[in-house]
Amino acid sequence: MENIFTHELSRYSTVIVGNGETPQGEIPMLFLQHARFIVCCDGALEKLLKIGMKPDVVIGDCDSVSKERQQQFKDIIIKDQNEEYNDLQKALKYCQRQQLGPVAILGASGLRDDHQLANLSILNMYAEHMDLIMVSNYGLFSFISEDTTFASTPGQEVSVFSFDGQALFSFSGLQYPVHNRRFAQLWEGSLNKALDERFTVKINGGKGLVFREFCF
Repeated sequence: MENIFTHELSRYSTVIVGNGETPQGEIPMLFLQHARFIVCCDGALEKLLKIGMKPDVVIGDCDSVSKERQQQFKDIIIKDQNEEYNDLQKALKYCQRQQLGPVAILGASGLRDDHQLANLSILNMYAEHMDLIMVSNYGLFSFISEDTTFASTPGQEVSVFSFDGQALFSFSGLQYPVHNRRFAQLWEGSLNKALDERFTVKINGGKGLVFREFCF
């Protein structure tokens, strides 16, 4: 399984950890272990420490960080009390300012379904200007704006999403091929499967979001 995501592990050396489900499992932990720089949303600090990892930066309003932890990490805490943005956006803006791309986001899913959907929408917006992926405990989301070939394993679950309904998609190497199709609804490109060791998603005139499951 590690071989499928070797490209992503080597490319996405900056990691943001959000306050969703605690990263666990082989692939999420490999992203943390390979990271050269970890940006932690303040609500995720205790979760990160419990799995044996330490951040390089902690960012947020810090209301959920104990006084002891604030003292312990005072040199790397960035307090941002702007209520217009959530902590994930604050972390993304920090990475933009510091030019810390490409960026893998962990802990942005799970626990609250509404947060997960909102976070995917946020990441789709930021992906216009940043090289981003989102890693859950079950799979990996890649944002694309050009024809892309992905490594896969036969039978691996794959979904393709269009947030704006504008892009034309073509699939090859998947169980259900598509040719120059526009998805008017979010679900229309979902629940597909890889046939072999790679598949290609061609896209024209917009953006796409590709999900590949971790095959356990």
